[in-house]
Amino acid sequence: MEYYRDTILANTAWGNGTWNTVRTPLKHFLDIDPAWSSKFHVWRMDWDEAYIRIYLDNELLNETDLSKTLNPDGTNPFHQPEFLLLNLAIGSTGGDPSATKFPTRYEVDYVRVYQRT
Repeated sequence: MEYYRDTILANTAWGNGTWNTVRTPLKHFLDIDPAWSSKFHVWRMDWDEAYIRIYLDNELLNETDLSKTLNPDGTNPFHQPEFLLLNLAIGSTGGDPSATKFPTRYEVDYVRVYQRT
């Protein structure tokens, strides 16, 4: 789940660089609410034994069928133990950040993880 320039990316990745990416123009959200960029939003990932579904403000952005996410060795990475990583990436393939005024803000209001037992 990424905000990249003028695009929202909803990604899953596995194996040797296989990606399921859906790109949604930021304009889509700004058309709904012109102040969208100045507000908090709810990113959600529903991950069960069959699918990973990625939502932004309750709008489904991407769905990955886990029956199709096999690694070259036949294992399914989404049926293995995982961990959660929150990351603020600056630069890299996003361009040269040297003209950016720092500090900027990276705010996370909350993170919730639920697990079925």
